[in-house]
Amino acid sequence: MMEYEGLKAKKVLVLGLAKSGVAAAELLHRLGAFVTVNDAKPFDANPEAQELLSKGITVICGRHPEDLLDEGFELIVKNPGIPYTNPIVADAITKGLPVITEMELAYLVSEAPFIGITGSNGKTTTTTLLYEMLKVGRLKPLIAGNIGTVACGVAAEAKADEVIVTELSSFQLMGTREFRPHIAILTNLYEAHLDYHGTFEEYAEAKFGVTRNQTAEDYFIYNADQEVVAKYAQKSNAQLVPFTTKGHAKQGISADKENIYWQGDVILKRDNIVLPGEHNLENILCAVAAALLQQCPVEAIEEVLSTFAGVRHRTQFVREWQGRKIYNDSKATNVLATKSALAAFEQPIVLLAGGLDRGHSFEELRKEMTRVKAVVAFGETALRFIEFAKSCGITNIVRAIDVEDAVGYGAKMSEEGDIILLSPACASWDQHASFEIRGDLFINRVMKLS
Repeated sequence: MMEYEGLKAKKVLVLGLAKSGVAAAELLHRLGAFVTVNDAKPFDANPEAQELLSKGITVICGRHPEDLLDEGFELIVKNPGIPYTNPIVADAITKGLPVITEMELAYLVSEAPFIGITGSNGKTTTTTLLYEMLKVGRLKPLIAGNIGTVACGVAAEAKADEVIVTELSSFQLMGTREFRPHIAILTNLYEAHLDYHGTFEEYAEAKFGVTRNQTAEDYFIYNADQEVVAKYAQKSNAQLVPFTTKGHAKQGISADKENIYWQGDVILKRDNIVLPGEHNLENILCAVAAALLQQCPVEAIEEVLSTFAGVRHRTQFVREWQGRKIYNDSKATNVLATKSALAAFEQPIVLLAGGLDRGHSFEELRKEMTRVKAVVAFGETALRFIEFAKSCGITNIVRAIDVEDAVGYGAKMSEEGDIILLSPACASWDQHASFEIRGDLFINRVMKLS
C-alpha cells in the first residue's frame, strides 16, 4: 500500500456499512484517521459494527442523529447506494464537506494503476473478459469494484507491478474527486437509475467521471456508435480510442462480420469467438482494446475469446433440457439489456420477465418481441408486461408468482428447439435483495427440471 498520509489524524465519517463501508472504515483506521461509523441497522443486529467497535472505531447504530455533523468531520465516505438527497449527505454538501465513496479511497492508497470500466450495459462482461485476458497474458491483474470485490480492500494490498481492473457504477463515480484510471472505458449510455440521479444529464455526467481527470498520458475507450457518448468523449483530455461494431474503421478498434481491426489492421478473426450476441461484440471490442493497450499478447486474447462463454447472470447458459436451451440473464435490470439479450438468439424464445416497477416503458422491446413466442410475467410489473406483450401480438402469456414459479410455466410453454430466457427488464428489489439472488433461484429451479 502507498504510504498515504493525507488522512492521518483527520476526523472521517463512514456513512452506511455493507461490504464497502466496513472495508473503508478499516482502511481509514489503518491510515491513522479518527473514524466514526454511522449505520441504520441496530447495533445488536449488526455484527459488522460490533467488529469495528472491537477495533477501536466509534460506532453509532440504529439511527442517523440530526446533529451528527456537529462532530467536526473533515470528510464523509458514504455507501454508494445512499442518495445525495439523504439529509446528512445534503447537509454535508451545503457545509462544504467533501463526500466520497470508497472507490476514491482505493485510488488514493493504491500503488497499482487502475483500469476503470463503466456504462449502462456490458460493464461486468467487459471487466471479466479483460481480467481473464490479462491473467492469461501474465500481466498480474486484480479485479475489484462493482463486480463484487471492494476496491479499497484490493488497492490496499496491490503492488506497483499489478493493475486493478474495476467495474464502476454511476453511484461510485459520483463520489470520486481525484480518481484517474490509466485506461477508462465507457461502453454505452442509456437512461438508467433516474430514481437516484433525477435526470439523464446527471447520470451521464456521473458516468463521464471515469475520464474526467485523465490526461494525455491516459487512454479513453468509448462507443463511437452512440452520439451522446461521442460528444462526451470530446471533453476528455485522454488519448481517444473509439470503438465501432458497424464495420472496418481506421482508428481505434472496430469489427465487421469477419474480423476485428486495431488501428485499421486485422488483429483477430471472429470465427473462434464463442460469446453469443451482437451486444457482446461491444464488450469484446472494449476488452480487446484495453488488453492491447496493456501490451497483452494477442495469443492470450485469442485464447480467452475462444473459451469465454459469459458471466454468471448475464446471458449465462444454464443447461439444455429436453431440446430447449435455458439462459439466465437476471442482470438485465433494464429494457436495453433485455433488448440486447433477445437480439442474441435466432430461435423462438419463451421470455421470463418482470420485477420492480419503476414506471419505465417497455416500448423499446417491441421490435425484438417478434422473436418471442410466449411470455411468463412476474413481480410488480407483471400486469404491465402482460399488456405490453399482448400489444405485440403475443397470445401465449401467463402470470407467475415469482421467478421460480416462472420456470415451471416456461418449461410447459416451450417446445424442442426453443430458448427459455430469464431476462427481466426490471430490477429485482420487489422480491429479492439482488439480481444475483434472483438468478441463483432461477438456476436452482432450472436444475431441478426432470
